[in-house]
Amino acid sequence: MSRRTYADLAAEAAQGLPALMPWDVATFRDKRPDTLILDVRERSEFDAAHIPGAMNVPRGILEAACEYDYAETEPELVEARERPVVTVCRSGSRSAFAARVMQAMGFRDVYNLTLGMKGWNDADLPLVDARGLQVDADDAMHLIEP
Repeated sequence: MSRRTYADLAAEAAQGLPALMPWDVATFRDKRPDTLILDVRERSEFDAAHIPGAMNVPRGILEAACEYDYAETEPELVEARERPVVTVCRSGSRSAFAARVMQAMGFRDVYNLTLGMKGWNDADLPLVDARGLQVDADDAMHLIEP
């Protein structure tokens, strides 16, 4: 059996997955205002810089957060099975895995943010920190990819 790398697995997860480019998210949200932006990065990454209005559920607890009766349950996420959900991470890999798992759990309208937060920041789109303060794109570079 040949060894597959993380990059191989991430590319496989992303293949055929509905996706959005960072610069298309605003138009998508205008047409689908109930869209949930789900950031699956670790809390420290999210706190440093994230998309305004995004929900943070780290990839490691995603499955439990998507269901009731767990300590990690996020009711808004549990109830988002019929809403559009855009998963986001640093580069688009963790979020592709998250989107696939969510599809398997019955989420019907899941998209992966291609290029992730790196692409979002490169497109000079708005970012905020844990306090809700705007993060400058130049400052965000070292926060997103230390």
